[in-house]
Amino acid sequence: MANTVLYLKAEQNAEVMEERVCVKDIASLYCADKNVCAKAKSLKIHQFHEKEKKRQVISILKVIELIESECPGVSVENLGENATLIELVNVNRHKGPVQWLKLVFVAVISFFGPGFTVMAFHNDISINKIFSRIYELVMGYPSDGYSILEVSYSIGLAVGIILFFNHIGGRRITKDPTPIEVEMRVYETDVNKALIETADREGKTIDVS
Repeated sequence: MANTVLYLKAEQNAEVMEERVCVKDIASLYCADKNVCAKAKSLKIHQFHEKEKKRQVISILKVIELIESECPGVSVENLGENATLIELVNVNRHKGPVQWLKLVFVAVISFFGPGFTVMAFHNDISINKIFSRIYELVMGYPSDGYSILEVSYSIGLAVGIILFFNHIGGRRITKDPTPIEVEMRVYETDVNKALIETADREGKTIDVS
């Protein structure tokens, strides 16, 4: 194993379903020596216990120390994160009627919340008066009810929302990520960084001695 280089690309966040966490669960590895790579992947870096928190932060220095101690002569090059947040996930936790109730609740909030916001905005700018005034200026006489302006605006608003969120039902219009997906990724990254930094400040990171 002398002068063997092992490349390690650690993830910022890793969800695991087994209490025994190995190197392969938190990082991608590459080495010209396949035996070294296989051995490094199978090394245990953490063991979750019953009363232990289901989130732990592991320093990549700890992983490098473990690999180099178990594989003498191997030099590890880290190409990824400096620390990884690992979370033990219970796959059976999300099953059942409770999850469906949460889904319905979020769907109702997502539907009526933006709807109320749009109506409040339109009421705030008195959009009905604006449409009536435009109709009167163009046609020369006041509108006696809803006109083509309101209908066109409603259709345009619906089309604009569909294009903005990049979905029609369950189908994606383009391959680009939607604005919500982008914001969720940004939020997830910020949360992971905050948890890692908090664990580091509190001295709870699993690190080298």
